[in-house]
Amino acid sequence: MREPVDLRRQRILAVVQSRGATRVSDLAAELAVSVVTLRRDVEELAREGKLRRGHGVARPVLPAAALTTAPAEPTADGGPVAVVVPERHAYLYEALHGARSALEEAGIRIALHIAPPLPGTEQPIVERALADGARGLLIAPRWRSSATEEADYAWLSRLGVPAVVMERRPRRGSALHAMDTVCTDHWYGVHLAVEHLTGLGHRRIVLAARDDSPTARAVRAAFAEIAAAHPDVDGWATALSAPGAAPDPDAESAEQPIELASLLAESEATAALLHGDVDALMLVQSLRDAGVRVPEDCSAIAYDDVVAGLGSTPLTAVSPPKAEIGRAAAELLLRRLGRGPAGGADPARRLELLPTLQVRGSTQSPAVASTPATQ
Repeated sequence: MREPVDLRRQRILAVVQSRGATRVSDLAAELAVSVVTLRRDVEELAREGKLRRGHGVARPVLPAAALTTAPAEPTADGGPVAVVVPERHAYLYEALHGARSALEEAGIRIALHIAPPLPGTEQPIVERALADGARGLLIAPRWRSSATEEADYAWLSRLGVPAVVMERRPRRGSALHAMDTVCTDHWYGVHLAVEHLTGLGHRRIVLAARDDSPTARAVRAAFAEIAAAHPDVDGWATALSAPGAAPDPDAESAEQPIELASLLAESEATAALLHGDVDALMLVQSLRDAGVRVPEDCSAIAYDDVVAGLGSTPLTAVSPPKAEIGRAAAELLLRRLGRGPAGGADPARRLELLPTLQVRGSTQSPAVASTPATQ
């Protein structure tokens, strides 16, 4: 799925602002676009006066507060709402669009900040945004591991402005337990996938999932619980979906990826749940290369539904309500800012929205798959 031009240019501005002079070729590689496209973006941003061009280099000219998604002037009763999301995260960019629509309808502009994929990067970004006058915060911390999550609890609990955490559910009893959160019910998403597969007649299912985000860990925990208790699941197994999908892939104790075709053969599984979309598409391709047909030999369900429907075999997918998560988070923040019903005196809220299942061409009954393909 191609990223919108305006969002890509906001990311360029955020990177240049946070790092200073940056080579155009490095930006192109990082944003996964051609150098020609990136150079065109830089030229347009320079023409608008938002950055400066050099010999193959982009340089910042504006303070962080100017990196906003809308040119509207601040409203009389406060500054913008800061929105902090991880770099190169299409799933959360969809949530961003939902939040943006709700805030702009309320006459509040947003200041978008992109957090690089390094531990501890969100705190200085948030502190700078607040120093620049942000009146509230929407944030989706990366939290690659439970340790990095715990390390953020203390400073997030002392922000001093209304804040809502998106698509993250802090540990119960932690300093953030009473912080407003809006999250997908990932247990229900896994439930939908397992019910769909067992309804088709699959009795042995594997999960190939990431382990480097709160969503990934929630999907893993839900699958283990649901598969172990389901009366129609005779066997199940879990594997890491990709080499870089662990919180610390270089650690000796890190779970190692298992070749999915071998795992399917070893476990006699006829179905797989794959998290997330990009890994799912690559895993389906690896199965095809190993002679395993989807869905004839193995039914596959992706989890995220950002690009799952774009594969050569469109993948059935669990689809979290991404834009609705962002909109609900923004509306909750507006209540805290006194711009919605009841104002800011409400009790803290921990909202969960239910995902749906988008059925496509990658799942079918294992009985249909019993006849080998004609050679």
